[in-house]
Amino acid sequence: MLQDRHPEIERLARIGRTRLANTPTPLLHAPALAARLGRGVEISVKADAWTGLGLGGNKVRKVEYELDPARLTGVTHLITAGGPHSNHCRVTAAAAAHLGLGCSLVINGEPEDPARGNPRLHRLLGARIVTIADAADRTRGMAEEARRIDSAGGKALVIPIGASTARGALGYVHSLVEVHDQYHEASGPDAAPPWIFVSSSSGGTLAGLIVGCAILGWRATLVGVSPDEPAPTVRRKATELAEAAADLLDNTGDDDRPGSLQLTERVEEMGQAVLATSDFVGPGYGHDTPAGEEAIALFGALAGVILDPVYTGKTAAAMIAWIREGRVPKGAHAILLHTGGHPALFR
Repeated sequence: MLQDRHPEIERLARIGRTRLANTPTPLLHAPALAARLGRGVEISVKADAWTGLGLGGNKVRKVEYELDPARLTGVTHLITAGGPHSNHCRVTAAAAAHLGLGCSLVINGEPEDPARGNPRLHRLLGARIVTIADAADRTRGMAEEARRIDSAGGKALVIPIGASTARGALGYVHSLVEVHDQYHEASGPDAAPPWIFVSSSSGGTLAGLIVGCAILGWRATLVGVSPDEPAPTVRRKATELAEAAADLLDNTGDDDRPGSLQLTERVEEMGQAVLATSDFVGPGYGHDTPAGEEAIALFGALAGVILDPVYTGKTAAAMIAWIREGRVPKGAHAILLHTGGHPALFR
């Protein structure tokens, strides 16, 4: 059993979470897309857009751990924050509705059209929208909303922006284990580790992949593709979160054996091997790019996979460019970890 070979997985099972995602999500082979690129690289998509809750995406796995049942005792409302088109806000609102809780979303800025995309979904899911002027005020806005709920006799649980915390990153340890098992089932036990491309901004998803690879001793090449931040920032944030998640696992066990797994050392080593790029941001966060538009068209027409222009389109553009340039070598296998975000197509 996996738990017998990797005691970290048994430790992970001890950490509370509220099951919300439809998992395991499939690993979809894309032979027609690989043939079109013609570089001898196999391509697959880890379909985490299909996690289900509130139209799915990577935030569902992360929110599961933020909503540890022990943390929900007496809670009447969930609070989080983000931009007008936040996927994380959508999933948090869906989780609150599913659990019968109220939800407040602290949103910096007004959407161009509140009847489209995620802004419409935030409202359809019953969330109270608190609009603030600037992203720098989101933490203060969440605290003020929590005080308002408390004064009215409720109790709020504040979920950090993006659920990019040590706890949230644990959701992507599960995803990495799924990818590992699905990849070897399809490609054989001796297949060389793949290249895994993933959108990375707040860092929690990439952090979980780092921890998962460290646990399994799997030398997959992890590539974090930024939609906004400089590449060194993306790598630093993900590595710091991975180390915090490793520390959480290392100290979740018998009381007299803290740190017995020595996982943090392995995570540090894996983090040093991570690649990151900000070459595909274009004019800025949320702005379309020609490379992203091409990637969205290719994945749609040749793989039946719908990407978005903010995150996955740019990540797929990076993967395509690296394959074309030979950075992903002939004979390798490239996997796009699809983090969701479809509503951005309908902004």
